[in-house]
Amino acid sequence: MSECILKVNKLTKCYNNVKVLDGVSFAIERGKIYGFIGENGAGKTTAIRILAGLSAADQGEIEILGQSESKQLEVTRIKIGIIVEKPILYDSLSAADNMNMQCILYGQKNADILPQLLEKVGLANVKKKKVKDFSLGMKQRLGIAMALVQEPKLLILDEPVNGLDPMGMVDIRELLKSLNKEYGITVIISSHILTELYQLATDYIIIHKGKIMELLTVEELNDKCRKHIHIETDEVEKAAEIIRRKLKTENYKTESENTIELYDCIDDVKNVAKILFDGGVLVTGFTVIGENLEEYYIDLLGGK
Repeated sequence: MSECILKVNKLTKCYNNVKVLDGVSFAIERGKIYGFIGENGAGKTTAIRILAGLSAADQGEIEILGQSESKQLEVTRIKIGIIVEKPILYDSLSAADNMNMQCILYGQKNADILPQLLEKVGLANVKKKKVKDFSLGMKQRLGIAMALVQEPKLLILDEPVNGLDPMGMVDIRELLKSLNKEYGITVIISSHILTELYQLATDYIIIHKGKIMELLTVEELNDKCRKHIHIETDEVEKAAEIIRRKLKTENYKTESENTIELYDCIDDVKNVAKILFDGGVLVTGFTVIGENLEEYYIDLLGGK
């Protein structure tokens, strides 16, 4: 198992007697990219603000890079890069001047890394152009560069692709992949743009109304969303034998004592149904299932 660099245990937060976070627990492993999924108001930003030290939890514990005491957390948070909602930038300054201000704020004395970071996010050639003249995508990339000034092991981003055009989303996606692969930076990215997250994340944390609904890897998600024929019958062993003998495939799973998931013959469902009927199998449920991340998320929330 990979090293855990962040642990959240039973985190609870209330605003005006409304429970925004309700016993939230999860662990973040080094080297992965986590998609933090939830609708507006689900509790994503509140959780991130608590991790950043911008808000205090009513109950629960946080451990970052092995540290959990409040004074230790203050020091440790310098080693993580966080953008909450949108980057804080000085509009009247250039990208380089903004980076220098960030160095001063975090006590980073190695200013030699700044040109490298600006080049990494694609802003090496903006020179003296003021931030107020940047596009939204350029501002987001500058914000990420500023979050990297302290050379963090963990990067937490709250809705970094909000408002970006498709090309801007692609730029941010490729940048985060590169930071993860080349620099080994673990990333948590909160977003409700699920099609974009699916192309980026290795793991998913799904939150709804302040509660964690599910934690799963991309492999587990793909397995759950894999297109298949869902067969319900009280004669699973008999049905499986007919599938092996008549359809000549082992590409199925018996999910329970009355359910089979068949991953072959998707385009020939009538023949599958006929073969089972002719074999004397009483089928009580027969559907083709296959979802993307958005559909899976909606179904998980009960179709809401």
